[in-house]
Amino acid sequence: MGRWLLKTVLSLLALAVCFPPPAGAKTVVFASILPQRYFIEQIATDRVDIRVMVSPGASPATYEPKPRQMAALSDASAYFAVGVPFERVWLEKIAAANPSMKVVHTERGIEKMAMDVAGHPHGGHGEGVEQAPHTVLDPHVWTSPPLVMIQARNILAGLMAVDPANRDHYVEHYKKFQGELADLDTTLLNVFSKQERLDRFMVFHPSWGYFADAYGLTQVPIEIEGKAPKPAQLAALVDHARKLRVRVIFVQPQFSTQSAELIAREIGGRVVFADPLAADWAANMRRQAEAFRAAMQ
Repeated sequence: MGRWLLKTVLSLLALAVCFPPPAGAKTVVFASILPQRYFIEQIATDRVDIRVMVSPGASPATYEPKPRQMAALSDASAYFAVGVPFERVWLEKIAAANPSMKVVHTERGIEKMAMDVAGHPHGGHGEGVEQAPHTVLDPHVWTSPPLVMIQARNILAGLMAVDPANRDHYVEHYKKFQGELADLDTTLLNVFSKQERLDRFMVFHPSWGYFADAYGLTQVPIEIEGKAPKPAQLAALVDHARKLRVRVIFVQPQFSTQSAELIAREIGGRVVFADPLAADWAANMRRQAEAFRAAMQ
């Protein structure tokens, strides 16, 4: 399978050399996930052709690029990485598919936190659920508007490096985007400013740790290091949810809802979707903030 993929990619790369893109074509860039496309669009507007590696509905934890996607990298001037799990396996191969392509680590400069473990958010403040034996760093940095400000700076640098002719355009829209991020951050701070509420929400997959950290909240995850909880762990989570007065469990569309639905039935609650990979990033942040606020009242 590996040899077939390599032969396919090499054959398509050869065709790309024989038939180069027409003069005046847009600069092609790749991003790992949909929210990155939103960030790049805010800075580049219509000056670049943005292609996303992880297909809608797929999980960036287990994604495997298609042969046609690997071949399409021959047209790309830059690849914008973000540190999601599939990159650990594929980013080196992605870079090798086009040695002239610039790889931009948009998460550069962000200090990552430990991934939440069931009942133990960022350092073990929960109770009743066994702590995992080792630390996994949380890749979901794009769920925090203040951290997206850092990502935007890295995106700007990458765009200017591969397309210096549009430097002024990128700088102008980068400044506008930073202002929009600051406004969004203020809006979300105001959403959670009132104290007559709980400060914890329960999720299946711990995707919202940076969001929670930015706005003084705590996410309580069900999933344990990528695995559904065992019966004893489920029982402990049900007890934990009751103590926290949880009535809503948030799940990602990319993951099974079975464990979340089981706990929801036991506590008389319900399951609600919360997608950190939604394409309309800013609208999604506002939508999820309201959903979390309502769940914690």
